[in-house]
Amino acid sequence: MAGSLFPSHSHSSFSLFSSLLLSLLLATMTFTTKASSACTSEPGPVKPTIPLVAFFDRLQETALATFGKTNFDPKFYVDLSLKFELSKTQKAFDQLPKSANGSASVKDLKEFIAEYFEDAGEDMVLAEPEDFVPEPDGFLPKVKNPEVRAWALEVHLLWKNLSRKVSDGVHKRPEFHTLLPLPQQFVIPGSRFREVYYWDSYWVIRGLLASKMYDTAKSIVSNLIYLIEEYGYVLNGARAYYTNRSQPPLLSAMVFEVYKRTGDVEFARKSLPALIKEHEFWNSGIHEVTVQDSQAQKHSLSRYYAMWNKPRPESSTIDKEFASNISNVYEKQHFYREVASAAESGWDFSTRWMRNHSDFTTLATTSILPVDLNAFILRMEHDIAVLAKVTGDHNIAERFLKASEARHEAIKTVFWNAEKGQWLDYWLGNSTCNAEAQTWEACNQNQNVFASNFVPLWIEPFFSDASLVEKVTRSLQSSGLLCDAGIATSLTKSGEQWDFPNGWAPIQHMIVEGLARSGLKEAKLVAEDIAVRWIRTNYVAYKKTGTMHEKYDVEKCGAFGGGGEYIPQTGFGWSNGVVLAFLEEFGWPQDRRINC
Repeated sequence: MAGSLFPSHSHSSFSLFSSLLLSLLLATMTFTTKASSACTSEPGPVKPTIPLVAFFDRLQETALATFGKTNFDPKFYVDLSLKFELSKTQKAFDQLPKSANGSASVKDLKEFIAEYFEDAGEDMVLAEPEDFVPEPDGFLPKVKNPEVRAWALEVHLLWKNLSRKVSDGVHKRPEFHTLLPLPQQFVIPGSRFREVYYWDSYWVIRGLLASKMYDTAKSIVSNLIYLIEEYGYVLNGARAYYTNRSQPPLLSAMVFEVYKRTGDVEFARKSLPALIKEHEFWNSGIHEVTVQDSQAQKHSLSRYYAMWNKPRPESSTIDKEFASNISNVYEKQHFYREVASAAESGWDFSTRWMRNHSDFTTLATTSILPVDLNAFILRMEHDIAVLAKVTGDHNIAERFLKASEARHEAIKTVFWNAEKGQWLDYWLGNSTCNAEAQTWEACNQNQNVFASNFVPLWIEPFFSDASLVEKVTRSLQSSGLLCDAGIATSLTKSGEQWDFPNGWAPIQHMIVEGLARSGLKEAKLVAEDIAVRWIRTNYVAYKKTGTMHEKYDVEKCGAFGGGGEYIPQTGFGWSNGVVLAFLEEFGWPQDRRINC
C-alpha cells in the first residue's frame, strides 16, 4: 500500500460527522499510522556531501553527453582524484566550450580529464599482506582432490591481487579525493569496486580465515571501526559519496568470527564500543519501527532508510534518467531516497523492493521491514552478548541477551509464515512516517519467494530449533529457488541483478551454513548439495574465463550472472571467500568430479 490513506488537513476542526467517520475508517484499516502533516512532505534526514562530490556530478553529466552511453560507467568519474585545488579545476571546467546539450568535444574533455585528474584507482596502492604465504599450514585439510586443491590455492593467491592501502596523497590532501583515508590495509571486491565495501567484507574475512590470514582480517575490522568512530555507522563503502547510507550490518559477525579463530580477547574488548554504537544506529530514529501484534504486544524492528534524497553520486546519470518522468519535486526526492535505501540493503536492485515489478520507479524500500536485516541485527545482539561475556562485561552481556530475546520473538511474530515455512518481509503502512506503531496484519506479509526468506536459518536461535529447520528445509526444496548451480535470488526474471536467474555468494553461504549447523541429517545433506553445486559452477567459470565473478547464473553450471546497471564484475572478494569457506567446511573427496 502506498502511504497514508488520508491527506493532511489544514482545518483545525472537523464536523462531528466527519470525526466519527474518520474514527470508524481508521479502526477498520489493515494497519495504523500516526496521521500528521509531517507525512505529506519529504521528512527524512539528508547527510550533506563534500563539494568535490557535487562537482563530480556535473562532470559525470558532461561526460555522458560527450562520450555517449556505450561503455559509460558513471562511477569512474566520482573515483577520480584532483591534481589541483577544486576551485582551479572548476574554473577550467567552466571554461570548456560546451554545446546546448551540455557536451564538450571528445578531444577537449579527454584533455581536461588528463590534465586535472589522477586516474580512478590511483589513490590507493597494492599492499602485499604480511601474513600471506603461498600454501598456509593446515590449509583446507578436507580437500583431497588435487585438481580442486590446485584451484583453491589460485583463489587463495587472489588475496594478494586484491589487497590495497590508501596512498600517502589521500592522507596528506583528503579533500582532493573521494576515497576515505582508512588507517590500515584492506581487501577490495575487485574491478570497478576499488574501495572497501561493508557487507562484502564479512565473506572476504571468512575466506581470509580459511587462508589463515588473521592479521589481514583484523585490519579490515579496524578500518570499519574507524568509520563508526568517524561517522557513527559503517558506510556502504569507503568513499565520501557513501556517507549517506550503510549496508547490511555484519561487523559484529566479523569480530565474532575473528575472535572464534584467534581467541584474541583484547581484540574483542576494543571492538565492543563500536558494535554498541552501530546497534544504536540501527535501532533508533528513522531505522526503528514498532509493530503491535494482536495481543497488543509491541515489537521493535528495523528497516533500511538512506539519509539522502538526490541521485546517488556514483550512479547520478542513471538515477536522473529513471526520475525524468517524475514531475513532482517531492515524489522525485522520495524516489531518490528509495533508490539509495535499496542500495543500503545490498540488494541493488530487486523486485523485492518494488510495488510494481515492471516499474523501477515504484521502489519502496523504506516501506518494508526486511527479514534479513532483522536477522542480522538479532545476530549482532547475540554476538555483542557473547563478546561482552568473554571480556567480563556482564551488564552489557545481560542487556544484549535480553535485546536478542525480544528480537527473536519479534521475528517469529512479524515475519514467520507457518503455512509457507518461510520468513516473509513485512510491508509497512506508511513509507515516510516513523509511526508510533503499525498494527500487524497477515495480509501485509510479502507472499513472493525470495532467497532472503530463508536467511534467518543462519542465526543460532533458528538453526538450533530442529522442528523449525525441518519445515524450512522442506519449504526451500519446494520453493523453486534451488537450481542446477545454486540458489536463485528470486523467482522473477526482471533484468535486475538481484532477481532470477542470478545467484550470489553471500546468499548461498548464509543458507548453507544455517542448514549445516542445524545438526539435522537431511538439512546437512541439502546444505552440502548446494555447496557442491556452487563450488562446481565457480570452478568451471574460472577455468573458462580465468576469473572469479561477483554473481552467477544458477540455471547453467559455469555461467556468470548479468543484469543490473553495470557490466558484471570480476575479482571477486566475496565469491573467493565463500568458495574457500565451503571447501573448508565440506572439503572435496578425491573421487568427486569437479566439472559440470
